[in-house]
Amino acid sequence: MPTQQEIELQAAAFRRLQKHLMEDRTDVQNIDMMNLAGFCRNCLSRWYAEAAAEKGIEIGKEEARELFYGMSMQEWKATYQTEATDDQQKAFKTAFKENVGQE
Repeated sequence: MPTQQEIELQAAAFRRLQKHLMEDRTDVQNIDMMNLAGFCRNCLSRWYAEAAAEKGIEIGKEEARELFYGMSMQEWKATYQTEATDDQQKAFKTAFKENVGQE
């Protein structure tokens, strides 16, 4: 069982990752993250909601995304998302299936 200090350090590391992805590296596209690393910002928001559910806290998909992104998905997409190429989309289908499961 992690100590309180370990939990606090893990939470701090998560907050730093979130800041890095949401403020420092908005140029990195989710599709590239998924294709290269097998996870993206949406996965992190889903994991947040799953962790909440384990504690009996219900957070919907859109609410979790807004909590993680600090804005709605529509706002994020309009501000930062670029059009994916055909090759990126093909690679994404494979990466999604391998790392998340079926759509």
